[in-house]
Amino acid sequence: MLDDRYHVETSPDLQTFEFISLGPKGSVTKVVRYSEINIKGFYNLGFGDKDPITDYISDLTVTNNSDSQKVLATVTATLYAFMDGHPGATVIATGSTEARTRLYRMGITNNLANIEKDFIILGLTETDWELFRKNATYGAFLVRRKV
Repeated sequence: MLDDRYHVETSPDLQTFEFISLGPKGSVTKVVRYSEINIKGFYNLGFGDKDPITDYISDLTVTNNSDSQKVLATVTATLYAFMDGHPGATVIATGSTEARTRLYRMGITNNLANIEKDFIILGLTETDWELFRKNATYGAFLVRRKV
């Protein structure tokens, strides 16, 4: 899964990552940002396109650059780097829309065997967190590095 990915520029604190998506829509700067939430050691995974003029990060922009697998592999690579720099951290991720959350679920499902080697993945049902299961619908995902 991680073999075909983009080169990433990383902030010194290993919380912000930037890379360029290349495809039919041109070069698009993508940003992955891990922000601590109000629970110590828990981080939100934010991801979106960086506006070249304002530097605003939009998690609603649809790029359609025909490289979604490479982009997901790159985001996953940032998770490894982030977790290496923040041992014991827990990352929460959800899409900005139901369609994006479904896309993330499909990416996890398609690579579950490899992901489970290094991470524990939980999915949020309507009532609780559970170990990630294929073919289940989740509203969010919780990721921890295995020790």
